[in-house]
Amino acid sequence: MNEDDVAKYLKNKLLFSQRSIEKLKKFKIRLLERNRRYNLISKSTINSIWNRHILDSAQIIKFLPDNTKQIADLGTGAGFPGIILSIFDEKNKFHVKLYEKSPVKRQFLKEIRQMLGLKFDIESNVYQEKIVADVVLVRAFKKLAEIIKISRETCSKSHKLIILKGKNAQSEINNVSLGRNYSYKLFNSITDNDSKIILVDAKKNDNKNNYCCN
Repeated sequence: MNEDDVAKYLKNKLLFSQRSIEKLKKFKIRLLERNRRYNLISKSTINSIWNRHILDSAQIIKFLPDNTKQIADLGTGAGFPGIILSIFDEKNKFHVKLYEKSPVKRQFLKEIRQMLGLKFDIESNVYQEKIVADVVLVRAFKKLAEIIKISRETCSKSHKLIILKGKNAQSEINNVSLGRNYSYKLFNSITDNDSKIILVDAKKNDNKNNYCCN
């Protein structure tokens, strides 16, 4: 889909406001400007940024539980998917925390936060402290085994993992020991026929929250 098609889908299907669409356009322009100097996104995806990055990130919205308050985006890179969700959330229903180890990319995230008046936090190290989140997002970060390890050892409460993966998603799941506290569902991505979204319920011993998919 081109820019107009994606914008129409975001408004009609995912309920982005026109104001949010305009912010996405500004974000895209600044991203491409900075990408000329820094390797923020792959140059092979520049011409398909609305579909490959923006819509790919935005589709996560339909999987967020209604009671989501805290979102952690692990290895966000140039802000996908976390910034897209922050732009969508005009009424501040949830708070987004972006984790990114690259100082160059963190500086870009700070620039976007100021330019668009967003309220997300930025952290450098996934392993530095406990992650407190209702939803943990993962897109182009690490292998599934390491993601599950972070979920088990670093996340402090029950949460939902939303993981964007390629065609080998089921194979990765088959090679990971999830254990009885983890259950998953697999969904097709709307941006790539071969890509998948892994939705994982990760249960801790807090028994406070009941997560369900919209």
